[in-house]
Amino acid sequence: MPVTDAPARVSAVPRRLRLVCALAAAVVVVVMVVVGLLLPGSSTGVVQFGWADQVAIIGIGVCLGAGILTFGRSRVDADASGVRVRNLFVRHELPWAAVRAVRFDRHSSWASLLLVNGDEMSVLAIQAGDREHAVRAVEGLRALLAQAQAAEPPRPPLLYDD
Repeated sequence: MPVTDAPARVSAVPRRLRLVCALAAAVVVVVMVVVGLLLPGSSTGVVQFGWADQVAIIGIGVCLGAGILTFGRSRVDADASGVRVRNLFVRHELPWAAVRAVRFDRHSSWASLLLVNGDEMSVLAIQAGDREHAVRAVEGLRALLAQAQAAEPPRPPLLYDD
């Protein structure tokens, strides 16, 4: 029996986490720019700060801001062919045949994919803090998985399958 209510594509990003990361990065950059600009006026008498020190402090602030923004970089995209998950620094592309279930437990901070080989992969793009957006994304992933499993011929049971 084919599943007909599955969406064509599912995409999700952590909306609240991205907002928090953008605000934190902006605060860090602004604070470091202010410190860098006020640095020559805060001489201790022993050490004199110059323009190179100002540029270095501002550069460090920009690098810290960029580092903070990477925490909101996660994303998940899925369609009938499979699911693509980008977490902090790692990208995975899986066919639906490799996925056994889409999990989002009641007290979990983010969703996860239970794989056929017994592994579990976190999906940081679907976070509990996004509430309804996260629920819609998980329901869409589950519908795409059900559609793919209905189209796949049944596998013979293995000795270690439950």
